[in-house]
Amino acid sequence: MLSRQFARNIFLAIIVWPITVAFATDVSAPDATGAAGNVTSPDIVSEGVNAPPAGISTSTASDVVRDVLQYALSHEGKTYRRGGMSPESGFDCSGFVLHVFDHVGGVELPHSASALGKMGRLVNKTELVPGDLVFFHRAKKHISHVGIYLGDNKFIHASSRRTGRVMVSDLNDRYWAKHFVSARHLELNRQY
Repeated sequence: MLSRQFARNIFLAIIVWPITVAFATDVSAPDATGAAGNVTSPDIVSEGVNAPPAGISTSTASDVVRDVLQYALSHEGKTYRRGGMSPESGFDCSGFVLHVFDHVGGVELPHSASALGKMGRLVNKTELVPGDLVFFHRAKKHISHVGIYLGDNKFIHASSRRTGRVMVSDLNDRYWAKHFVSARHLELNRQY
């Protein structure tokens, strides 16, 4: 039987690999029009072939998204705590999101699911990409819960006092499908 960590790494590789390929560019190679910026093969990206000289940043949007997803998944199973914003004391839903995005991308976000629901660009549920935020309502029709979309209809979130932990859930599960409100895409290279 596969270990949980090994299965999670395979899941993440399947989700993140297309993003890495889509965003990784080789600025030295011209495309069909003669302009620089061809997509490089994943083995070149992952092996660091043609890496720039030391001291030059190679961070791309896909690198940050991959890091966000990996860091978020590393907290799976951590304790849920209302108002919590750290791995040591536990997380609530927005505390988990702001901790992950601040730690990995240096993006400072508010500690409120409804405030997060007004940031970034609104995206259709069918256009979700890993790293997008997904929003839900629990009792009323306003946003009261947030998670980070992983891909393949999965998202990670600090669920609730009832479940008591950070967990991966499926958007198609009856409860989450019924309570889904919206999704938003944050630009990871800007401050909010």
